[in-house]
Amino acid sequence: MFLDFYQLHEQPFGVTPDPRYLYFSPGHREALASLFYGIETGRGFLSLVAQPGMGKTTLLFQLLKRWKGYVHSAFLFQTQCDSRELLRYLMEDLGLDSQDRDIVRMHADLNDFLFRETKAGKRVVLFIDEAQNLSDSVLETVRLLSDFEAPDRKLLQIVLAGQPELEQRLAQPGLTQLGQRIAVRARLEALPAAEAVRYINHRLHVAGYQGTELFTPGAAAAIAERSRGIPRLINHLCFNALSLGCAMRCRQIGPEIVREAAGDLALDSQAAKPPATNPQVTRPPAQRRAAPQTVPSFTSFSSRMKGKLSHQRIYQTSFLALMLLSLAIYLGTRAGAGTFQPEPASDLSSPNASASSSLKHTPGSPVAAASDGLQPPDPQQADGRQDSSNVFTYIVQPDDTLRALCLSLVGRYDEAIQKEIRRLNPNLKDLTHLSAGQEIRLPLSSSKQREDRH
Repeated sequence: MFLDFYQLHEQPFGVTPDPRYLYFSPGHREALASLFYGIETGRGFLSLVAQPGMGKTTLLFQLLKRWKGYVHSAFLFQTQCDSRELLRYLMEDLGLDSQDRDIVRMHADLNDFLFRETKAGKRVVLFIDEAQNLSDSVLETVRLLSDFEAPDRKLLQIVLAGQPELEQRLAQPGLTQLGQRIAVRARLEALPAAEAVRYINHRLHVAGYQGTELFTPGAAAAIAERSRGIPRLINHLCFNALSLGCAMRCRQIGPEIVREAAGDLALDSQAAKPPATNPQVTRPPAQRRAAPQTVPSFTSFSSRMKGKLSHQRIYQTSFLALMLLSLAIYLGTRAGAGTFQPEPASDLSSPNASASSSLKHTPGSPVAAASDGLQPPDPQQADGRQDSSNVFTYIVQPDDTLRALCLSLVGRYDEAIQKEIRRLNPNLKDLTHLSAGQEIRLPLSSSKQREDRH
């Protein structure tokens, strides 16, 4: 295992959605804010579309976490179902009894539940993941769920998440009514090359790495190219590259190791393909589910390691020549006009890490940012000197720090932000100590940034 060799405290490129490793790229932050604002304003239907491996399910869990205590939610993964089964899954996830009930009775019980929750001041949100797999008849049932409404508001908010095929489905004539109801459409695009470098360094930092640059600029560029900016593929590539580097006793990962790892994962043939942005270009579900199987088995990987170790002496003999050649290639590629030049490595703890990630804002369509414990602004707390669309209320969670919150949610932390926070929170005496459960008001952006966007 390479953890000891590279002095890592834990596995930095695992496959489980550990929230500590969540990296908020500008695109992720904008999508999260758009969905939060759509739910806050009761838009009814929202959608989130992303390629496989972009982390849309993790983003939905983060969105749900931010509404903790203010939303009664249902999260459905079972998309291979009929209309009756969908209603049963929904009611069971909401804690309602669906046994021995027909569709009419389930609708009535659900309607009563939604009215009770609304009177209690809670929103009810239905998240449907992998929604592109729903049949047309079930999608029509989902549309009819939006008919639960009071004279002044929707009683149920519905978020459809899926692959680009979902957009293609919603554009079909038979689903026009559903497509027209989606008021907020968020997308997660592949990470640009510089963001891929930040993503790698962020995960290494969380895993406890404190040495010199582990992946050379050439290696980072190769990872960004062959992964096509998809976080899941970045994780697979980095894991295999570190495994190979450990076997070869290389303290730093160069582009040649990345290329070999990419070959093991069959990513070389995909390196030249740009990320699919056309909704019609998407892998069928069967291929999507089979993707993780491209990771080499332990037996083949072990055999390969033995072969590499047996030739270790050859590697050592030609090491100097290889490094000189790599340096020449790297210097030559940096001279090219279109060559990727990675930005300085940064992570979420850096004050400038997210300085360029301000959310887009258009007149009449304000966007609110979000994080753990985030809740809609309370009209009774509105500050007359501040546009309510430019401020949001946050409920402090355990271990929160104001600096980390501002870097994640506002995009920066400096004297101007501190001054604005003091103005919005006159009772907040100490910015360095926050208490769990405490409510604070945070600016979405400075007035100058707001004017620049317009």
